[in-house]
Amino acid sequence: MRPTRALSLTGLLLVPMVSWGFSYETPSITPEVGSGFEEKPGWAADTFAVAAANPLATDAGYQVLKAGGNAIDAAVAVQMVLTLVEPQSSGIGGGAFLMHFDGAKVQAYDGRETAPAAATGELFMENGEPLPFMDAVASGLSVGVPGTVRMLEQAHAEHGQLPWEALFEPAITLAEEGFAVSQRLHTSLANDEALRQNERARAFYYTADGEPLEVGSSLKNPALAAILRLIAEEGSAAFYEGAIAEDLVEQVQSHPVRPGTITLEDISGYQSLEREPLCTPWQQWEVCGFPPPSSGHLTVMQILGMMDQQPLLEAPLEDGVTSSGWLHQFLEASRLAFADRGRYIADPDFVDAPGGDWSLMLAPDYLDKRSQLIGDESMGESAEPGNPGELTVSFASQPEQPEYGTSHISIVDADGNAIAMTTTIEQAFGSRLLADGGTDLPGGYLLNNELTDFSFTPEIDGQPVANRVEPGKRPRSSMSPTLVFDQESGDLVASLGSPGGAAIIHYTARTLAAMRDWGLNAQEALNLPHAITLGGDVYLEEGRFPESTIESLRERGHTVSERELTSGLQAIQRLEDGTLYGGADPRREGVVMGE
Repeated sequence: MRPTRALSLTGLLLVPMVSWGFSYETPSITPEVGSGFEEKPGWAADTFAVAAANPLATDAGYQVLKAGGNAIDAAVAVQMVLTLVEPQSSGIGGGAFLMHFDGAKVQAYDGRETAPAAATGELFMENGEPLPFMDAVASGLSVGVPGTVRMLEQAHAEHGQLPWEALFEPAITLAEEGFAVSQRLHTSLANDEALRQNERARAFYYTADGEPLEVGSSLKNPALAAILRLIAEEGSAAFYEGAIAEDLVEQVQSHPVRPGTITLEDISGYQSLEREPLCTPWQQWEVCGFPPPSSGHLTVMQILGMMDQQPLLEAPLEDGVTSSGWLHQFLEASRLAFADRGRYIADPDFVDAPGGDWSLMLAPDYLDKRSQLIGDESMGESAEPGNPGELTVSFASQPEQPEYGTSHISIVDADGNAIAMTTTIEQAFGSRLLADGGTDLPGGYLLNNELTDFSFTPEIDGQPVANRVEPGKRPRSSMSPTLVFDQESGDLVASLGSPGGAAIIHYTARTLAAMRDWGLNAQEALNLPHAITLGGDVYLEEGRFPESTIESLRERGHTVSERELTSGLQAIQRLEDGTLYGGADPRREGVVMGE
């Protein structure tokens, strides 16, 4: 690797695993970016690269690749370390979508959580009204059956190169020996009152006085180490059956205010799925993303498809900032795409696609008609869904809920295999329930609150909501793990994705446009300021746009305010000379490593 900014990798401790052909060296890494925005320079590599949201996780994937592991192997190692060092964002208590390319074929692995068998459309209703969002989140009601472990095991069984158990050693070692609490973890702990209400979490992540663990303090997690060691030895069955599953059920069902209904049968019956990826031609590229229950690819490509139909009002970039003319069109396309998203997209095992085919939402003629609705003035909240195809059921539109948390991993290995994996426990710290797997040891892993991605109201004005709660159903997601290919040669162009709830869609779409249309490299694209709308107000990344841009958008009828938009984009692109070039989001502490 040739980083333009060096990491501190001192005090290496060798932990031999010669029988597995892999040895893990424990690095002492201090993340250079903890919070806020600090521009990063990008990283170049010749053979392989891995990008993840925390340097310790990136390093674990790097060491696996260096030892001869492939992209799937590295993804397992990275996820297990993220469970430990970035518990607010993802982990074994959550779910994930994984896009994989083996040099010839693209596959989509679905590890999304499922609703328990006893769940009903009234799950988040109380006295005839939807629960306040955070009351629903910090409860047992919000926990879906986790899917990450079983999905990774399925992908590894089909493609893994190193033994499954070897891939857990980085996380187990760090959990037993301790890791330095990062600025980001400290800040997240400081800002979360709900987590303090959980007795286990309060005892583990806070001092006796209720203060969050200090930056740089060493944190060991013996409960997680024991859990991971069992999964390493026995496979996913150790997570979905026995003591770990029993403890998960106990945590959910014993919530003191709003217990959930997950049972051992719900957990043991969970199955990860392989779905048909959606691959969409986009000028010289083919963009492959995840199908429903993710709304990510469909909505991203609707936005970009409508943008391609728009006349260029002005140069898209002005002094390194996205111009107001381009932003206006982007935001209006987003309104239209989100209107379709809210009406139609949900778990395809429960909801039919319009016209029986999700690709009809991306048909050029349909997007051309939708694009013609974009004018010089903002349509505001008046954007309505289109009609891409006939429905067997008439659905109501679902109001958007705020989301947080999530993490993204991009990896390209020495053989050209690639993954894009977006992984989540949904909100920061999920349901705020810390499970110790029945070990009675300090620490553990956090349970998701993924069921709050469902619509809280099962019907609106007498019409069912497509994304309503149903038993065994997977909630709609915005996660957008993306693999990009050259249409002519079929060669990999890029792997990318981001956390950020519904804003993932905007972050991913804008990054693709910046890389394809504006000629920016991965890091330059990630450094650009963000602008989003979920159909109402427009939010611009705080302090990143000139006043003239803000005023121009207001003159076009947009209601604009500024706020922190903390994406966590990771991207690896293959340049024309074959070099891999990686970018990590300057708003978070992630890095890229490789050789």
